[in-house]
Amino acid sequence: MNEIKPVVVKPTIKYEDLDKVDIRVGMIEKVEEVEGSEKLIKMTVDFGDHKRSILAGMKKERENPAEIVGKQALFVVNLETKKMMGQDSEGMIFDIGFADGISPALAMPERKVPNGVRAG
Repeated sequence: MNEIKPVVVKPTIKYEDLDKVDIRVGMIEKVEEVEGSEKLIKMTVDFGDHKRSILAGMKKERENPAEIVGKQALFVVNLETKKMMGQDSEGMIFDIGFADGISPALAMPERKVPNGVRAG
């Protein structure tokens, strides 16, 4: 396992600020390449009562981005829609390690839980 030098902790926030972020478990049903992008993949994610398209810069992070199909992971679902390479991204996936320069891993539940269940 790669060693990292921990960075300084970000400034303190209030509990009320954290409550504004809606983090939910979703099942990654499909992974597609985003035409014209060297980094982006498009995921179709099932949140139980609805599905969303979420784009992420994971193409170069994994030898086979399709390996995450069928896995549950944590997503922020109440971000405003962001246009990327002409496509809408309706949330953000949590992956661990990229910001610290190590091979990223998905933030995921330890056991299967219902799609759409909230974290926190």
